[in-house]
Amino acid sequence: MPEFFTAPRISVLARPAFTEPSHLPVHWMGESTDGERLAEFAGRLCYMSQKNPAKRDTRDYLENIKKQGHGSVLEHATYSLLIEGVSRSLTHELVRHRAGFAYSQLSQRYVDESDAAFVVPPAIIGDEALRAQWQAQVEGAQATYIALVDHLMEKYKWVEDKVHRRKMAREAARGVLPNSTETKIVVTANARGWRTMLELRSSEGAEFEIRRMAIAVLRVLQGVAPGFFADFEVYTAADRAEAARIGYHKV
Repeated sequence: MPEFFTAPRISVLARPAFTEPSHLPVHWMGESTDGERLAEFAGRLCYMSQKNPAKRDTRDYLENIKKQGHGSVLEHATYSLLIEGVSRSLTHELVRHRAGFAYSQLSQRYVDESDAAFVVPPAIIGDEALRAQWQAQVEGAQATYIALVDHLMEKYKWVEDKVHRRKMAREAARGVLPNSTETKIVVTANARGWRTMLELRSSEGAEFEIRRMAIAVLRVLQGVAPGFFADFEVYTAADRAEAARIGYHKV
């Protein structure tokens, strides 16, 4: 029995490490993370305001940056996330976000999908009849994939390199796997890029699964760097699913 995901799993892989130059110290105030301090340092360098004349703490400073729309300083802080428990249908949409993003995704050509997991579409969660029908289809597709790989390995037995033979079999057999097949992807983006993606994909107009992922990512990033993401508000939309609205549009 394959594993079935009903929610994504988000892990933080990397975040900024800020080293303050001794000859340009900033008069820091308030609680902050390295990524937030990096953005504040970059912003203050533009005006040589390291002495902090307005006596703002870091998160107040970043709040003003977002309010003024000076989002370029947010591009210095990058965060890498491992996203699991999402479908290949979702990642097909996610990778359309290009500016400020980098992606590395599991390869179905190289990785054996005989024990692949699947992502239950949000729309059928709680409807046992629909889920049973959907599950029968994806399990049947996986069984066909396994049979195809076996037959293709035999068909290509003349290929001496066994690794290449497996690759040839898997790349042909993967065509029967559904969009609901679970995948894993490493996503790196700067804070400005994350904000743009989250504004679009957490909104009520977004497709349900990617919206669910965006809300999960938002909660993780709000914990890691609240100064960059605290202006997002999560709420329950009219369609009874969670959505989010942004405080400062297009920073």
